[in-house]
Amino acid sequence: MLQNKAVPQNKREKAQVRVLIADDSIVSRHLLDVILRKWGYDVLAVPDGVEAWEILQKNEAPTLAVLDWVMPGLTGPEVCRLVRQLNKESYTYLILLTSRSLKEDLIEGMEAGADDYVTKPFDQHELQARLRAGIRILELQAELLATREQLREQATCDSLTSLWNRSTTLEILQKELARMQREDSSVGLVMMDIDRFKSINDTYGHLVGDEVLREASRRLKAAVRTYDSVGRYGGEEFLIILPGCHTHSIQAQSERLRLAISEQPIHVGNLELHVTASFGGTYALPAFDAVSEGLIRTADTALYQAKREGRDCVRVIRYEAGAEHQLELDRQLVSSGKS
Repeated sequence: MLQNKAVPQNKREKAQVRVLIADDSIVSRHLLDVILRKWGYDVLAVPDGVEAWEILQKNEAPTLAVLDWVMPGLTGPEVCRLVRQLNKESYTYLILLTSRSLKEDLIEGMEAGADDYVTKPFDQHELQARLRAGIRILELQAELLATREQLREQATCDSLTSLWNRSTTLEILQKELARMQREDSSVGLVMMDIDRFKSINDTYGHLVGDEVLREASRRLKAAVRTYDSVGRYGGEEFLIILPGCHTHSIQAQSERLRLAISEQPIHVGNLELHVTASFGGTYALPAFDAVSEGLIRTADTALYQAKREGRDCVRVIRYEAGAEHQLELDRQLVSSGKS
């Protein structure tokens, strides 16, 4: 016997919870639809297992489903089995709706991948309690995924700027170089350094310096293409990886980034700081047999040339395999003012 009295759940709690109902009985499907909507769920109702399976494969599929055991096309347990084979990262909580009450049948349904079951004719209080249990499981899983994402960010991102940290940036560069060889393309690498950053720290303090780094990072990230990568290399130095770029395109991209830093002053409290940056670029082609260390040294040498030639500018040097030692000597001469 259906019970018509059910205590409504907190609607704010599950306003975003979508529930899929799959039942070939028009009466049962309509009744479930009305009851669940009354409780505040976002309901999607379908008449058979095939349509339910098509929906549950999608990226934005409902995370909770109530499936009738016997349906045309695919039965409830068959849909459960297919969903579990997907191995999706986000969990789908599956409840079987069945008139079967034998222990063997219930075990079969659970082994197929169902999380719970409700027997027909269902009691609204029982259904509500089982839905709540499913929501608790889904919330716990969402918390676990969020915690894992936080840990991943801590391991791969710079804590001050939220850009990629040094080790992750170097890993990305290695992957882009490997992809360059596979796809016969190119990779641009740019090293950026904020001009006279030590003076900012000495004059206004490290807290202001940190804000300058954060804002510069935000501007860099906003100015690059979606498939470029920006990482903090150390201190006030940044590495920008530009897939598909070489020569003139590196110059153009770097000029755009230079303007993103310098065109508008950086405001920190009542301070208005006019900050500039210098850029050194290089690029790799498949024929260069490039290694990441050599590219970084070349970009570093180009950066020191930009510093020597007045700052707030871009310099690009062609990478040459095997020339890393000479480039390091050149860099040392530039930094010491002897060249």
